[in-house]
Amino acid sequence: MTAAYPALRLRRTRASAWSRSLHREIALSPADLIWPLFVTSGSGVEEPIASLPGVSRWCTAGIAARAREAAALGIPCVALFPNTPPGLRDPLGREALNPDNLMCRAVRAIRDAVGGDIGILTDVALDPYTSHGQDGLIDDAGYVLNDATSEVLVGQSLNQAAAGADIIAPSDMMDGRIGAIRSALEGADYHNVQIMSYAAKYASAFYGPFRDAVGSSGLLKGDKKTYQMDPGNAEEALREVALDLAEGADSVMVKPGLPYLDIVVRVKQRFEVPVFAYQVSGEYAMIEAAVAAGAADRDAMVLETLTSFKRAGCSGVLTYHAAHAARLLGA
Repeated sequence: MTAAYPALRLRRTRASAWSRSLHREIALSPADLIWPLFVTSGSGVEEPIASLPGVSRWCTAGIAARAREAAALGIPCVALFPNTPPGLRDPLGREALNPDNLMCRAVRAIRDAVGGDIGILTDVALDPYTSHGQDGLIDDAGYVLNDATSEVLVGQSLNQAAAGADIIAPSDMMDGRIGAIRSALEGADYHNVQIMSYAAKYASAFYGPFRDAVGSSGLLKGDKKTYQMDPGNAEEALREVALDLAEGADSVMVKPGLPYLDIVVRVKQRFEVPVFAYQVSGEYAMIEAAVAAGAADRDAMVLETLTSFKRAGCSGVLTYHAAHAARLLGA
């Protein structure tokens, strides 16, 4: 800095709206957003999720309509998560490999509705399909098996790629699954299918409403601390990212979002790759609770939190507020 007060007054550039706009360092747009959507079975079905006010599960036709809405709003990608009926869940998560499961039907419905005008990100993990609610196969003691689970995740990924997924997003935190999935995609000629790895996914207290949404909260026995990361660890996150990039991830994700902005910054500075964050269900629910209590303005909170992700270095953000934010930004 070459000048001092009063020759330099930093408030000069803040004095008017046009000047604040001109000097703004971070510009948020609908193109920065990915909209997570929950798929349920049935026809003409919308199921509001009590713990996520304003968010619903949709049948495949409803999901297609949301995809058309996203495209009209300038949102470039939607992320799909299925609420598998209880009768189709089992200890091995076999429904994940069914080419006509909810996820695959939703992918095809979006393709029929909007063609290639929007990207489709599909979650790869077994918790929406297992009867025990864990993200993988378990042994008799309840421990989640790494290598056996990875084999199923490979089949799940190929199943989703065949349905038309653009981005495969493994969210399970099994070791080595990115390399296995990348090899399988290449071997099956899915050369342009991206992998967005949940590279730094923490064993967080912020996931409760999501588990309600996919129907796993009442099923889960124990916790996920043997495979999701300890919230106290940062260096380990960098090791996880390095491994996933070396194995073939095109982009990486930090999850949750706001409590881990420091991780986003460190990943971006260390690796200079596309980094995404997931503003998870608990973060969304807290904003909505604050609004309901009269303690906050929804529009301001949504835009401020999303801007914080961009400022930290994110290429984009998965957020349940995507459509609302896009409308605000397009106004």
